[in-house]
Amino acid sequence: MDRTAWVELPYSARQLVEKHTGRVEHAETAHNGVMSRLACTLYTAAGRVFVKGTRLDDTAAWIYDYKARVTRCAPRAPRVLWQVEAGGWLLIGYEFLEGRHPDLAPGSADVAALVDTLTVVSSTPWPEKVRKKPLHVRWGGFCPEEHAHHLEGSALGHTDISALNMLATDAGIRLLDWALACPAPEWSDAAFAVVRLIHAGHRPEQAEEIAREVPAYRTALPLAVTTFAEAVGAVWGHRAEVDPRPHRAPLLAAARTWAAHRALL
Repeated sequence: MDRTAWVELPYSARQLVEKHTGRVEHAETAHNGVMSRLACTLYTAAGRVFVKGTRLDDTAAWIYDYKARVTRCAPRAPRVLWQVEAGGWLLIGYEFLEGRHPDLAPGSADVAALVDTLTVVSSTPWPEKVRKKPLHVRWGGFCPEEHAHHLEGSALGHTDISALNMLATDAGIRLLDWALACPAPEWSDAAFAVVRLIHAGHRPEQAEEIAREVPAYRTALPLAVTTFAEAVGAVWGHRAEVDPRPHRAPLLAAARTWAAHRALL
């Protein structure tokens, strides 16, 4: 998606934002990510603010509002500072976080910090005021019907656990981009992390040993985890077929490696 620069926004939109931030001295467009029409860091006398937004007539505008509503309820997430509509744009200001994307490879100190964050997130209930299709419905066609109930849950699931959606900060690992969040089993994000750990170089048994440090994952039914492993492989396989991208193949290989490991248990 072509990015819109801060200075290209309508004056009325920039003026309304500056009522919250103070005068913007400089703006830096983000180069990572592909979804946001506008994504930039604003430099003001009071500090930095990260802003995401899109045109109000964009068919995906609801996602920005949805993501902000979930983020307000999510632990270990950047704070939502303000949300404005002006000049035909929806703009949302987030707390600027200083950090780096974590290293999930074997031996990295970031792995322990990830476990801590996953433990906190796993105990957070889904906000009932936010309506979203739950994981077991989203994935209903990718696992046997008689096993779909294993994916039911009412916890707040991020469901897009990736190093690119995390920042390792002085206060621990923070989770970014809650656009795919939905009601899910409390152990589901730890299960998503298993695939990412395998992708980062861990053997399946090592990745699961790390995940078991999260109490919710440790007490999950083995059949439920196996159902998840098979389903995530099927979901990612489907994505690789309909929208092949370079990053999908190694992730799919990691998911299938995990599913094969679970089949032997």
